[in-house]
Amino acid sequence: MLRDRGYALDIRRPCLGQSLPETLEGYDGVIVFGGPMSANDCHDYIRQEIDWLKVPLAEEKPFLGICLGAQLLSRHLGGIVQPHPHGRVEIGYYPLKPTPAGEELFSWPSHVYHWHREGFSLPSGAVLLAEGDDFENQAFRYGRNAYGIQFHPELTLHMLHRWTVKGASRIDLAAGAQPRSLQFEGRRIHDSAVRAWLVDFLDHWLDTGPSALAVAAE
Repeated sequence: MLRDRGYALDIRRPCLGQSLPETLEGYDGVIVFGGPMSANDCHDYIRQEIDWLKVPLAEEKPFLGICLGAQLLSRHLGGIVQPHPHGRVEIGYYPLKPTPAGEELFSWPSHVYHWHREGFSLPSGAVLLAEGDDFENQAFRYGRNAYGIQFHPELTLHMLHRWTVKGASRIDLAAGAQPRSLQFEGRRIHDSAVRAWLVDFLDHWLDTGPSALAVAAE
């Protein structure tokens, strides 16, 4: 979707030792995706990535953190990332409820796709945009153009097949996880609304002419 909008993607993988840009001059924004690691891990690249988030924030570049990316942003801003107090997870499609602030920005889908066992607290100074049941904080904005979302609007059908096969043991063992069949049913029902939200979000978020996006892929 970003390439269709004319953006060149500079994809960096910190978990493989790849560095992140010292400045975002020449970039239009940053996306940090999710992954199986935790924002609380002691790996050097996790600590470095949390610290690096000062770059897009200081330069006021559009920033989007997805799942782990949102948790890293919360931690950078002084928030807490931790498991559900009763050990529950979100793997599958779960209800999403926009706050009044969120309703002013977008028309939100009723359900979104998740794959996580930890959630984030709302950092000081951030605005909560959407809430969930088991994990209350689902989307927030910090400043003018930094966003963190707990869910995965970027999910494709190919990704759903891959994740539910490679992560089958996590689905079977996790409290609150939806079975694979229910996840595919949820996609059939909710994917079009999620995709419409993502289009609206990108229109809102990327309001400058395209050049390049720095992407951290875990």
